[in-house]
Amino acid sequence: MTDTLIKVDLNRPPTDNERVHNRWHPDIPMACWVQPGDDFILETYDWTGGFIKNNDSADDVRDIDLTTVHYLSGPVGVKGAQPGDLLVVDLLDIGAKPDSLWGFNGFFSKNNGGGFLTDHFPSAQKSIWDFKGMFTSSRHIPGVNFPGLIHPGLIGCLPDRPMLEMWNERERALIATDPERVPGLANPPSAGTAHMGQMRGEARDKAAAEGARTVPPREHGGNCDIKDLSRGAKVFFPVYVDGAGLSVGDLHFSQGDGEITFCGAIEMAGWVHMKVSLIKGGMAKYGIKNPIFKPSPITPRYDDYLIFEGISVDESGRQHYLDVNVAYRQACLNAIEYLKKFGYSGAQAYSILGTAPVQGHISGVVDVPNSCATLWLPTGIFDFDINPNAAGPVVQFDGSIDMPLSPRPALTPRSPPMPTYDYDCVQCGGFEALRPLRLRDEPAACPGCGTAAARV
Repeated sequence: MTDTLIKVDLNRPPTDNERVHNRWHPDIPMACWVQPGDDFILETYDWTGGFIKNNDSADDVRDIDLTTVHYLSGPVGVKGAQPGDLLVVDLLDIGAKPDSLWGFNGFFSKNNGGGFLTDHFPSAQKSIWDFKGMFTSSRHIPGVNFPGLIHPGLIGCLPDRPMLEMWNERERALIATDPERVPGLANPPSAGTAHMGQMRGEARDKAAAEGARTVPPREHGGNCDIKDLSRGAKVFFPVYVDGAGLSVGDLHFSQGDGEITFCGAIEMAGWVHMKVSLIKGGMAKYGIKNPIFKPSPITPRYDDYLIFEGISVDESGRQHYLDVNVAYRQACLNAIEYLKKFGYSGAQAYSILGTAPVQGHISGVVDVPNSCATLWLPTGIFDFDINPNAAGPVVQFDGSIDMPLSPRPALTPRSPPMPTYDYDCVQCGGFEALRPLRLRDEPAACPGCGTAAARV
């Protein structure tokens, strides 16, 4: 019987669990160790650690503190793994936790995360999706039902220190080009809400101040949101530290290419059954600096699509030069306008594109000045015919069902995800610090001088 090496209790906060973390740092201790050739199971929280609830209010999506995410299970150390190797990860099976057969999709408010189309959908909204075997449907979006392709949105290995420093330096430089932008251009380290696994004391506080946020994909893998990393997929990860330090989380029941709503798949808690092996010296042998993968042989099969085209001309009519981002944005907006003709709200259409097995393609990048991107919408996910015809679209819905909306600004200040405790530094005096409950009686590093200070 396969061992479950990391378990999560959905009734307890993730900050109580020493086998999860929410930052990348080379000093995070391995939560457990395995041998090459071993297979094992890791349970995972949803990426928010259970903050989003199965209800009909979007207040939680509006009010979430995004400095707390993502909660990842790991790191798993692989004995014998050394920098320069490739860690081979076979995804044998993935599923939802039996006590949590539901997921959520959401749009963050523009002043708290935003999203790909945040200028069009600036307020927090969410949809809840129920799992029935391999299929899913939502009480907030009628007329759609489709099979899931469960996959980890986030999986990767620990960086070494030079890589961590490179990430932080280049992302700080990007932020400096437009520091007042909302949403921000990148997410710098945020020590107050860092959860560093088993780390404690001054070492923990130092690493928390340096730890890279888990939001973007980077050279080590990370938050790549590749929907085809499902059962049967194989991933080849560059190894940067002894033991590799594999972590996984942010499971999705289903996702459209691009994860365009940002909270943009059907997010869920679950488990991953995987097997690991090594290719010694594999990075140099194959010239690899980013992960490569073989996709799952299991995928929803659709043979009829409506394909929406977008070019590098934005909503205002401004011409951009071969901008694929603008082109895909226009393809998405074109699909949303089309679906609204059948009675969907814009938000419902947007959520469908983020959750359903939609394909996104870069169709052309050489014909100046326009790139061409396409969005492939499977017609078979709908309970009615969406194909164009001479009679025109038939309105299916009267607007009585829609996604919960929370238009008010995010609560300011947001409630801290961890308790605040008082500490006294012998040099600088008293200060407050956010600390997980399990660390409340340990010294905290003074923010002024770095000296370990006792709790008052």
